[in-house]
Order: sequence, then C-alpha cells, then structure tokens
Amino acid sequence: MPERSTVEVDGPAIRRIRKHAGVDMSTLAEQVGITANYLSRIETGTRRRVRPSVYAALRRHLGAADDELLAPGEARTQRT
Repeated sequence: MPERSTVEVDGPAIRRIRKHAGVDMSTLAEQVGITANYLSRIETGTRRRVRPSVYAALRRHLGAADDELLAPGEARTQRT
C-alpha cells in the first residue's frame, strides 16, 4: 500500500496533550522541525493536514498513541 502524502490531524488534541506535558509551542515546534507559527495553525485547525513525517515527529515528541492525534475518521484508515 503506498504511503499517503498527508495525514489529517486533530489540532485541539495536539494542543491538549502538549499543554498537559508542559511543553511550550516553540519548544515542540523546534523538536518536530517546524515553525511555531505552523504548529499554531495545526493546533487551531487552520492547517488540518500534515506530512506523515511531521505527524510521526509530533507523536514521538508528545508520547502519543498510534492514532491519538489523528482527526476522527482518519484513525480508521491511517496507521503510522
């Protein structure tokens, strides 16, 4: 099965987990390799789709489960 070019994420879940972990936006953005502005757009839902590599980095740095950061519906079709 070919890899998907983008993954739809749940921005509010990313924000909730990040805040619960006590990580500020600029720190997480730097760890993931994106700008704080881009992360803000993801968390607010302005940007709903990200590259699989960004999704994997967010999961890794937040310690999230396989589909915890995916948008509803995306979890059933995407495993990273």
